[in-house]
Amino acid sequence: NRGAPLVYAVRMRVVVAEDLFLLRDGLVRLLEAHGFEIAAAVDNGPGLSRALADLSPDVAIVDVRLPPSFTDEGLQCALAARRERPGLPVLVLSQHVERLYARELLADGSGGVGYLLKDRVFDAGQFVDAVRRVAAGGTAMDPQVIQQLLAQRTRNSPLEKLTPREMEVIELMAQGRSNAAIAERLVVTERAVAKHTSNIFTKLGLPPSDDDNRRVLAVLTYLEHGQ
Repeated sequence: NRGAPLVYAVRMRVVVAEDLFLLRDGLVRLLEAHGFEIAAAVDNGPGLSRALADLSPDVAIVDVRLPPSFTDEGLQCALAARRERPGLPVLVLSQHVERLYARELLADGSGGVGYLLKDRVFDAGQFVDAVRRVAAGGTAMDPQVIQQLLAQRTRNSPLEKLTPREMEVIELMAQGRSNAAIAERLVVTERAVAKHTSNIFTKLGLPPSDDDNRRVLAVLTYLEHGQ
């Protein structure tokens, strides 16, 4: 192939914020093994703020509770960075379902968000897929987080227009599953899933546009209407 143009793969740049050394080191090694570039790996809130401001990463993987406060330091740093750079992809890793924090992360409706529970990440490939999906502007939500967000859904919600099957489909969409994966999970055809997603877009009043964008907007609507 002499004379053929050279193609350079662009490595996705990641900022990791985790105060536990072993977990932080494990995340760094896992991501590097899958072709990511670690722009920074920090163990505290101020370090995270500086890294997000100075390095402009493609995605941030953030623990909610970081030094010095060990409350919501990590998330607040990520939210501040998203205000400065709307849509900055953030994947939260937490020990617990923090409903208020999850809803705050979703509040701007711009996508590029994920919320996974540390003790429920069992597969390296699935985790890496979640990182890539969030970096691309999608969502990756643990099913337990979704259940907590929807535990007290408001009345007169646009979700009331959806059929039970459509609710199943949008919940799986929120987890980041493709139409093929949803079809496999529900034991239906991809065509049936495509029809359900089209109905969901229509019922939620999402105008025709890029399907990936409508998919994110549908998921954000779904997550928003849990109290």
